[in-house]
Amino acid sequence: MSEPRFAQPTSLAEVTDLLAAGGWSLLAGGTDLFPARVGRADDAAWIDITRVQGLRGIRRDDQGWWFGATTTWSDVLRADLPPLFDALKQAAREVGGVQIQNTGTLAGNLCNASPAADGTPVWMALDAEVVLQGSGQLERRMAVTEFVLANRRTALGAGEVVVGLRVPQRSERARSVFLKLGGRRYLVISLSMVALVIDVDGAGRVSHAAAAVGSCSARAQRLAGLESKVRGRALGTLADTGVTAEDLAPLSPIDDVRATAAYRADATLTLLQRALESLQR
Repeated sequence: MSEPRFAQPTSLAEVTDLLAAGGWSLLAGGTDLFPARVGRADDAAWIDITRVQGLRGIRRDDQGWWFGATTTWSDVLRADLPPLFDALKQAAREVGGVQIQNTGTLAGNLCNASPAADGTPVWMALDAEVVLQGSGQLERRMAVTEFVLANRRTALGAGEVVVGLRVPQRSERARSVFLKLGGRRYLVISLSMVALVIDVDGAGRVSHAAAAVGSCSARAQRLAGLESKVRGRALGTLADTGVTAEDLAPLSPIDDVRATAAYRADATLTLLQRALESLQR
């Protein structure tokens, strides 16, 4: 067994140089990584990116909103954010307990690519882009819907690191909601979860709508049919949209020890209906 290696660089250039050399893996909060290795010898080489300057924080600029890769869920909860990000704050409260929220990072939750990752459907509904950087300062962007490929699989390339997420600007009337159902109220893996984002024009009609569901497929999925139904509706009539089983066509829920596929589908319909009712208030 080789000797474990551990690096704590303070610049992105150091991170990408190490990745280019090969044999290294990325580590952020470690809240998923370390529990998966309990009782196992670890001879991997880890790059802790939590000390890299510029990777933590939330800011608004002329491109919209920026969320740094190593921003924690507690950072999100403490941030002064508009109603557009209510869903993100609601999801942040569901990511484990306070200790996990203090340590777990936005990029780590996304890159772990669990079908039940609380943040993923929210980022999808926010039309967020993942910003990646490789060696030679090469940067590329892709939608979260394209970045998360399947259970534990992402489009992160060799030698790349997630540096942050970009969320496009919306009007001050934009709002969002996140709802989650589990076997108990807190500290639970979801049976289903939904994230809805809407924007409203000056006449009080929905000009933009996005809906995503997690824990009901190998990755979170957008619901294009439901989004079409919601767009153009008067804000006060969202609860009358009429969510149907056909709106769940992109999903593929499974039977497992926590719930049946039929229960997950029925619960998702209820969560979506409640989310629409919440948004019209």
